[in-house]
Amino acid sequence: MLERKVEAMRKVAIVAAASRQETKMLDTEVEMMIPLISEVKDKTGLDQTDIGFTCSGSSDFLAGQAFSFVMTLDAVGPVPPISESHVEMDGAWALYEAWVKFQMGVIDTALVYSYGKPSPGSLQDVLSTQLDPYYVAPLWPDAHAVAGLQARSLLEQGVVTAELLADCALRTGTVDSREEYFSQPMLSDPLREADCPTYADGGVAVILASEEKAEELCEKPAWITGIDHRIDAHQFGVRDLTTVPSARIAAQKAGVHDGPIDVAELHAAYTTHDFLLRKEMGLPEIPTHSQRSYPIKADTLMASGLLRIAEAARGIWEGEANRSLAHATAGPLLQQNLVCVLSGERN
Repeated sequence: MLERKVEAMRKVAIVAAASRQETKMLDTEVEMMIPLISEVKDKTGLDQTDIGFTCSGSSDFLAGQAFSFVMTLDAVGPVPPISESHVEMDGAWALYEAWVKFQMGVIDTALVYSYGKPSPGSLQDVLSTQLDPYYVAPLWPDAHAVAGLQARSLLEQGVVTAELLADCALRTGTVDSREEYFSQPMLSDPLREADCPTYADGGVAVILASEEKAEELCEKPAWITGIDHRIDAHQFGVRDLTTVPSARIAAQKAGVHDGPIDVAELHAAYTTHDFLLRKEMGLPEIPTHSQRSYPIKADTLMASGLLRIAEAARGIWEGEANRSLAHATAGPLLQQNLVCVLSGERN
C-alpha cells in the first residue's frame, strides 16, 4: 500500500496594515488607496519589486462601471509589471486567495487591499442586485428590508429578544441608553435605526509574508493559524434564517475552539447579525470589551471584512491579544462567511 506524504501548511503572517474610513470621502478610490498602500510598504521597507503577488477586492456595481478595479491599480503603480488578481468580493476573500498562493509555494510576500465608496449613490439599491434574480431582486427590497425579515423570524421564534438587541446597540455605541433605543421609530420593522449600519467610504491595505520573511519585516507577526470560508444557499426559501451554518462550519474548520480567543472582530452590520454570529461561533452572548462589532457604526462594502482582519492583527501587534478571531461576510443575510484565526505565536 502506497503512503501519501502530506505536506504541512506554510506559515503565513500579517506584517503590516493601514486603513481609513469616513462617512463621506471626497477623494477618488485611487487617491484614497495611495497613502494606505504607501504606508504598509513603508512599515515593512518593501517596494513593489519585493512583493510577489497583489490582490484586491472591490465592487464594479458600486463604482458604476466594469473593470473599475483596473483604475485603482494606479495606486499600486503601473511599473514594474506585477502579478495581480482581483475578486468581486470583500477584501477578506482577496486575502484568502493570497494565502492559497502562499500554500502553492510560489510567493513569499503579498499585498492585499480593498475599498468601497458608497457615498455617491444608493448602496441599498446596489445590494439588491445580489439577490435571487427571478423571485426576489425584481421586488427591489433594500438591505434593511431583507434584514427586517430575518429579525422578525428571530423574534417570533424566540431566538432573540428586543432587549438583547437593545443591549447590542448599547454595546456597539449606536445608542447611549436602552431608553434611547426603545424611543427610536422603526426603520425596517422590527429593526430600529440603532440596529442598522451607517455606511462609510473607506479602504484597507495589508501585507502578508511567509515564515522565511515575516520576522524580518515585523517585530511581532500576526500568524494565520486557521482560515476557512463557507457559503449557505442563495435562495431565502431554502434557508433557516435563524441559523448560519456557514459561519459555524467556517469557525470549526479555522480552529476557533482550539484555544481561548482574546479579541473577536466580527463583520456584523446589524445587531441581529452580531447576535447570530456569536451564537454560531460559540462566543459569549454578552462579550467583553475586546470582542466587538464595529461595522454597525461604519460599514464599508467590500472592505469591512478585511478591516476586521487588520484590526485583529493590530490587537496582536499592540499586545492586546495572543490569539484573535476575525470574521468577514458577504451576500444577503450572512450568506457567505470567512473566519480567520490569528496568533502571536508561530506554532
